Formats: sequence, structure tokens, C-alpha cells
Amino acid sequence: MSGSRIPLIAGNWKMNLDHLQATHLVQKLDWVLRDASHAYDEVEVAVFPPFTHLRSVETLIQADQLEIMLGAQDLSQHASGAHTGDISGPMLAKLGCEYVIIGHSERREQHQETDALVNLKVKAALAANLAPVICVGESLATREAGEHIAFVTRQVDEALEGIEASRLGRAVIAYEPVWAIGTGAVASAEDAQEVCAEIRQRVAHTHGQELADGMRILYGGSVKPASIAELMDKEDVDGALVGGASLTAEEFAQIIRFRSHRPA
Repeated sequence: MSGSRIPLIAGNWKMNLDHLQATHLVQKLDWVLRDASHAYDEVEVAVFPPFTHLRSVETLIQADQLEIMLGAQDLSQHASGAHTGDISGPMLAKLGCEYVIIGHSERREQHQETDALVNLKVKAALAANLAPVICVGESLATREAGEHIAFVTRQVDEALEGIEASRLGRAVIAYEPVWAIGTGAVASAEDAQEVCAEIRQRVAHTHGQELADGMRILYGGSVKPASIAELMDKEDVDGALVGGASLTAEEFAQIIRFRSHRPA
């Protein structure tokens, strides 16, 4: 983690909880964090509830002035129109969302989202003044074949295709090896650093060193309190996109307080 980039710890709740459980979780998370000295200092915390919970969570954040950012798990490539079931970027922005996840491997696999569609969604997010959290990552077979760097950097290229560097200042890239998502397997800190460094170099090559130096690159994939400190010690890992562990306030708070896990 570079000192020049503010770490982002983001909780992707996926399709879990109801709206009442969602508000209780956010309240408890804030209580736990406020019990810890300087918990919000020099780290940004974001939660990504299901669409149906966004209004409830946004109301709580605003009413209690919580230092927690709100994000959505997906958006449509369209701004409006006859697209039944879709949710547009302007709708999310109006709800107070700051971030939106794009191209998660579950969307790519379960909904056949292509790199071209991911690129359209990134553009839609930027048009709505949302910061895209762009997910990339390889399968186990691709890694075992030694093709993971080429695969991931190609995903980055496709996601950012045709977008000027000046528009990408708030964009985030999340490296989530598919083989580590929800499996309990975690890439080693060295593996995460290798790929995150290659992503940064690729962004520098395609969009300039200034953007690459400022862009936050997260690691995701069965992140736990036991693994976060070592991951965050790596130069090019700027935070985490947390799945299951973000559904428990105490466990998620431990990840957010990663500095406390380091040896004195």
C-alpha cells in the first residue's frame, strides 16, 4: 500500500440480508468502528448492498452522518428507457451512491457479461458521476497455465478502452482471482502484489503514469482478518473488496482495522 493512496475497504454483500438487516448491520459496524480509536482515519469504508436496500442504508448514513460510503453492485449500460429490471447510473447517483461494482466474475459467469459490456457500463458509471469498481480476475485453469497476467491485463484494457485518462481519476480496479472468490482460498500476498503491480503498469502504459500512480487497486477473494495485514503491506495493494466477511460487523471491522494486526 502506497502512502499516497487512501486505502479503500469495500464490503460486497451480494444477494444477502433484507433491508432491515442491512440497516442493523451498518449501525453495528459504525458502533464497532467508533469504539476503536481513529478507526476511520486514513481509510475509506464502503458498503455495497443489494438494490432493494440502498434507500434504507442511504437514509441511515445521511441521518446519522456516518463516515461510510455507499455503492451499488451493478448498473445498466443504459441511462433510461425500456429496459425492464435494469437500474441506471442516474438512479443510483440520486440515491447517494458514490461507487458501483462493474464486471464482477459472478456477473460475467452467471449473466454472460462480456468485456465489451463491462466497458459500456464503466462509461455509464462515469457519465453518472459514479466511481466504477472494475473487477478483473482469472480462473484457476488460466493461472495454472501461466496466462493470468495476460488475461487480467487484457480485461483491464477492454474495460478502459476509449475512455480518456482525465475521466478515470476516481476509478478503482479490483483484482479478484475467480478461484479465490467464496472458496476460502486466498491468493498469497506475493501473488496479489504481482498481479496488482502488473495492472498498475498496464494502466500507466495505456493511460499514463499519473493516473496509474493515483489509481487504487484492491484485492478481493475470501479476504479475512487473518490475511488482510499482509496483503495491505504490499506496495500495489490499496485495499480490499470483501465478500462474506463483510456480512458480520465485527469481522468486517477487523479487516478495516488492518493496521492493528501488524506487529508493534
